[in-house]
Amino acid sequence: MSSRGGQHGQVQPFSDEDASIETLSHCSSYSDTASVADEGGEAGEDAALEDFQYKLKGFIDSTVDKSAKTRQGALDGLKTAMATRILYEFISERRMTITDSIERCLKKGKGDEQRAAASLACLLCIQLGSGIESEEVFKTLKPIFKNILADGSANIQARQAVATSLGLCTLVAEDDILDVHATMECFENLFTRSYARMDGTCPLISPQTSQLHTNALLSWALLLTICTANQLKDILRKHLPKLPRLLESEDVNMRIAAGETIALLFELARDMDTEFEFDDWDELCDKLNALATDCNKHRAKTDKRKQRSVFRDVLKAVEESDFQPETIRFGTERMTIDSWVRKRTYDAFREFVGSGMNYHLQANEFIRDVFELGPPMLVDSATIKAMKISRFERHLHNSAAFKARTKARSKFRDKRVDVGEF
Repeated sequence: MSSRGGQHGQVQPFSDEDASIETLSHCSSYSDTASVADEGGEAGEDAALEDFQYKLKGFIDSTVDKSAKTRQGALDGLKTAMATRILYEFISERRMTITDSIERCLKKGKGDEQRAAASLACLLCIQLGSGIESEEVFKTLKPIFKNILADGSANIQARQAVATSLGLCTLVAEDDILDVHATMECFENLFTRSYARMDGTCPLISPQTSQLHTNALLSWALLLTICTANQLKDILRKHLPKLPRLLESEDVNMRIAAGETIALLFELARDMDTEFEFDDWDELCDKLNALATDCNKHRAKTDKRKQRSVFRDVLKAVEESDFQPETIRFGTERMTIDSWVRKRTYDAFREFVGSGMNYHLQANEFIRDVFELGPPMLVDSATIKAMKISRFERHLHNSAAFKARTKARSKFRDKRVDVGEF
């Protein structure tokens, strides 16, 4: 393999400069023609694209290098490229090669390498979108993910990464809703170990294991958003009475994850039945209120501040069915995070693409479909002013979106299966 990416044959991860090359996006025909013209027209674009693809091929080759450091650099390089640009055509042609590399790194690598491979698997599915290609990738990797997740002797950082990746890969690429439920049970086997005992005492769990349980809970919550109505009814009966026991955890991240999951379950329950009632509602609201106003001197100030902010929102969700909306702007578009379902889904994707989220919201057809944004809009600067709408028009649009919300959520949850099967 050429050492073009670095000295002594080691491939270096992408720099910020590499990640911002405009022609990365050309692989998906989503390019900024103005930038290309500035850099020398078609010839400059072709040269930059060729150089970029050469570098990507070098990363793919280096995922099987003898040096763990080189493999790690190659995995990180591919992760950065997939997180910051759409590379569907390039990746589609090489998906099985990349999948084989991920499989090898997961099986034979150690902590950091396994963690990078797990994240790369997720980004590969995000690039390929929902369909036969990502399904084939996931069928290869799912058994390995589940083995690592269930193996108490496996590297804890690898298990944490797999807990997160398995959740999103399942959302994107699982073609059987019964298999979704089986994966959710794998997550339940982990996070239920953090439940406070009936006498109110908490099990002794290391911070690393608590993070594993938190990741498992968040992935479980993500998959709640695509459960059928019958599955949700079963989950509400089995788990909603017990989940508040996670609010006793010593780990602030677990408490917050548990609070947000409870808010999500209440939202889903009320979507199915506006008269939904919870037997221990008063006791739960007392717990949530205590966390929203926590003055425990033994907790760090930053933890208390973060916790109080989240639990004020969770308490409103449980008491008043209220959600504090947030507007995400990307390019000339905007999207409102207006429900716990949409928040959990958005946070899950952002976990992997990071600062590339706005780009993916603009250009990734699969992610746009998940958030009901329509086909990608290719916009040049000359049309931006024409696309700006008045406040009144925006108000009408938001009102229509609000009325359609419950219907849209139900459609998204049940799209893979006929509820009558259950």
